[in-house]
Amino acid sequence: MASGSENGEINMMEQVQTWIFSHVLDNHDYIALGPLKILWLDGKGKFPFSLHLFALIIGVLFLFYLFLVRYNRDTSKAPTGITNFLESIVLFVRNDICIEYIGEADGRRLAPWFLTFFFTIITLNLMGLIPGFTTVTGNLMFTAALGVVVFFFMTVYVVWRNGPMGWFNAFVPHGVPKIILLLVTPLEILGVAIKSLVLALRLFANLLAGHLVLFNMIGLMVVFGVAAAPAIFLALFVFFLEILVSCLQAYIFTMLAALFVAQVLHPEH
Repeated sequence: MASGSENGEINMMEQVQTWIFSHVLDNHDYIALGPLKILWLDGKGKFPFSLHLFALIIGVLFLFYLFLVRYNRDTSKAPTGITNFLESIVLFVRNDICIEYIGEADGRRLAPWFLTFFFTIITLNLMGLIPGFTTVTGNLMFTAALGVVVFFFMTVYVVWRNGPMGWFNAFVPHGVPKIILLLVTPLEILGVAIKSLVLALRLFANLLAGHLVLFNMIGLMVVFGVAAAPAIFLALFVFFLEILVSCLQAYIFTMLAALFVAQVLHPEH
């Protein structure tokens, strides 16, 4: 009997692990809305969109709705409600991140891009906490794409603004002996790619790890039943912690991206 009970628990654990990875990893099987599975399969028995792509489309459509429909562009009246809330975030990102780190002219010019970073990341992060959705920012391919955009600004944009030599001179510290520059300059140039990669890995690892912990807490209750009841409170704590992490990671990514671009664009500062 004991052996049968142990085998049952092991089998249940395997099912829970399969369920967890089906939620945090991308797949084409189905969209799960709570206990419901909405099938939309092609002729080969696969969902035409991956779950991450589906969540990304929903997130982008939500942002379009938020800014094109709900946002009030009437400047003759003081903003209220959702417009006031969005404007406070927009002004914070523009003034305290973009202009603060990149400078007045370039900060205003690049503000729409960094606002896109912030709102896209925080929307997709929070969507991942809604039952039925998956965490797009827990996909390394998506965060790597964001890192590539930051890499573009650290290279192509800076070359356009400062010229090729201006871009190169950002990696040549003043007052350093030439023999040392032979080592330092290549490492500094390599650091452009490394910083972009770090941005992608930081966002990916934080969101993926948080959701794995949360789902495993829920899995404990499925496997051990009433004996794991205290895990409910721990899961609730992790859930609210994930809300904080979702907002914090959007800010950190945007802030670090602006800082990295500023280091190449204005090395004299």
